[in-house]
Amino acid sequence: MKSMQDVIIRPLILTEKGETLKEEENKVLFEVARSANKIEIKQAVEKLFKVDVIDVNTMVVRGKPGRIGRRTGKRPNWKKAIVTLAEGDTIEFFEGV
Repeated sequence: MKSMQDVIIRPLILTEKGETLKEEENKVLFEVARSANKIEIKQAVEKLFKVDVIDVNTMVVRGKPGRIGRRTGKRPNWKKAIVTLAEGDTIEFFEGV
């Protein structure tokens, strides 16, 4: 089994969509390990942030193609998790900002 820090890579709250989901629907966005499943994500969020998780939705975000000079390449694919928290639970990442 993976450790909790290996499952959750980073929060994704610096987007307008992430901020709207957090305020209106009590959902939080995370970048998670590609191999993590919904059960592991739920356990990791509950243990790390001490909140109750109601639902977890995941999606694989495809990497964008890019170029540097004549060379073409692609950014790696990554996995996004939308975690629905129980009523009254919140996760604050940047409290004083």
